[in-house]
Amino acid sequence: MKKALLFSGQGSQYVGMMKDISEKFPDALNFIKEADEILGYKLSEICFDGPSEKLKETRYTQPAIFFHSALILYLIKDKIDYSTTAGHSVGEYAALLAADVIKFEDALKLVSLRGELMYKAGENEPGTMFAVINLDDDKVEEVCKNLTETGDGNVIVAANYNSPGQIVVSGSAEYLRTNAGKFKDAGAKFVKELIVSGAFHSPLMEPAKKELEVAINKTNFQNSRVPIYCNVYAKPLTDANEIKGALIKQLTSPVLWTQTMKRMKNDGFDNFIEIGPGNVLQGLAKRTIEGIEISGIDKAEDLVNFKF
Repeated sequence: MKKALLFSGQGSQYVGMMKDISEKFPDALNFIKEADEILGYKLSEICFDGPSEKLKETRYTQPAIFFHSALILYLIKDKIDYSTTAGHSVGEYAALLAADVIKFEDALKLVSLRGELMYKAGENEPGTMFAVINLDDDKVEEVCKNLTETGDGNVIVAANYNSPGQIVVSGSAEYLRTNAGKFKDAGAKFVKELIVSGAFHSPLMEPAKKELEVAINKTNFQNSRVPIYCNVYAKPLTDANEIKGALIKQLTSPVLWTQTMKRMKNDGFDNFIEIGPGNVLQGLAKRTIEGIEISGIDKAEDLVNFKF
């Protein structure tokens, strides 16, 4: 079976993440200490003990999720054989780490900066995101297009294609809240606002994108050891410069996760392992493709019981 590693995205964080791993695996302690030193503050304490309100802030959420995924990867990388990687939004940085495109310190710094920039962009240009359930992709796109064309400068776009019938839309906060019912009018079964600090993967992230682009271009990227299925194109990349370009574009472009899962399955991958907090990607994979094996590694017990 062709094995692929998937890396968790924002929304999968929880208070207590990594704590049991730090207690069970002595090798984890030096890794955690190194990450805290790189950041200049104890992110590990926020992961371990919260409070949850602080962990939910994008500037902490994103490095926390990457930190958790990278720690697991550090503990298993020599034990597991995989042929490709992919990560959902911020998870793409852990996918790059797994493919030896970027060093841990550089990736952690970029993710930390990304979280800060996206947090600030949300403060300067208030935005939000809504989950739209059981509405065809083209219908979601049509509603977004119509609302943006008549929005007097307000923006609403499809931001995350998570699985068939599950799309997240992103846009100007009050305008999207006022018009969220239009998706129900078009036939959506359920529409719900997400707890986020901005309109991620939308044009409202353009200021963050510009600053992040400078940092990415200053960072050393290598050609990938295994292909990376990137969010922006839903296809595998190996060239360092192409990967940089996709990573920059990602901030204002939709996450094509449904398309990514289908492409990976069509390319022969049938064994998927989610690395990082939670099990969101496992659920999305099950709703998107058939005839696969799917599992995850999140907690210490998963590391102990996993059949490498």
